[in-house]
Amino acid sequence: MTVDNKSSVLAIWLSLISNIFLTLMKIIIGLWFQSEVLLADGLHNAGDIIATIAALSAMRISKLPADEDHPYGHGKAEVLGSGFVAFILLIAALYIGYHSTIALFHEPQSPSWVAFTAAVISTVWKYVLYKYTMRIGVNTSSKGLIATAKDHLADVYASLAAVVGIGLAFVGGAYNIAWLSFGDAAAGIIVSLLVLRLAVEMGKESFDILMEKTVDQEKLHQYILLIEAVPEVKRIDRIRAREHGHYILVDARVSIPGELTVQEGHDITRVIKKSIMDQHADVDEVLIHLNPWYKD
Repeated sequence: MTVDNKSSVLAIWLSLISNIFLTLMKIIIGLWFQSEVLLADGLHNAGDIIATIAALSAMRISKLPADEDHPYGHGKAEVLGSGFVAFILLIAALYIGYHSTIALFHEPQSPSWVAFTAAVISTVWKYVLYKYTMRIGVNTSSKGLIATAKDHLADVYASLAAVVGIGLAFVGGAYNIAWLSFGDAAAGIIVSLLVLRLAVEMGKESFDILMEKTVDQEKLHQYILLIEAVPEVKRIDRIRAREHGHYILVDARVSIPGELTVQEGHDITRVIKKSIMDQHADVDEVLIHLNPWYKD
């Protein structure tokens, strides 16, 4: 196993263990002290456990080498895992929003310092975990890890809202401001909207990759410059590139002088491939089709 793979697996296991611990802590304290936002956040973390297991499984599958049935590799397994995380976040957002709205129409419960402390611990813990997981995810171009990191960020929002909501309830009780007593429930609604937005963004990104949307134009332009730098290339007839999980596939049709031999054409394709793959570590395969070019 490579160093990158070990780092990715460690990050996902830390995420899983953290989610299990935080889920138990939030649900137990939320039920005991009747904190709607903390309980909703705990149930959100319960969904995270499923999502993290899915991400771990997807990462392992995505690292498998290409085979006869999957000649382009298994990279999209991570994209499926990312899409599943987005679905979990969507369900969590709807659940949190529903129960927080219902809580607005009931007598608010007295805030608890234990629930407040649990929310603070969760906020700090999840933020550190988000930064750590995102750094490794970006360094390894792992869609699964990046999705898990964004899931941690959603938890930061949720826990921070719990801190604010419970804190406002304390202020309302101390200064006899009745409407602040609903801070817990109001914070839950805000959390649901933030998590919903994150779920939609992640879902759209996963859908775009599964539908083989082209990479951004800036990256495509970089590939074009590298191809045009090869002296024998007279024209780029077409170029496409798409993400395939944690790596990119590039497909180009270029015109070279028609009088060149097959061997010379083959050597040119090797130069193009090496140039692109040396400059872009995330490119796993470059397919070059040669067209003959003649002076008018």
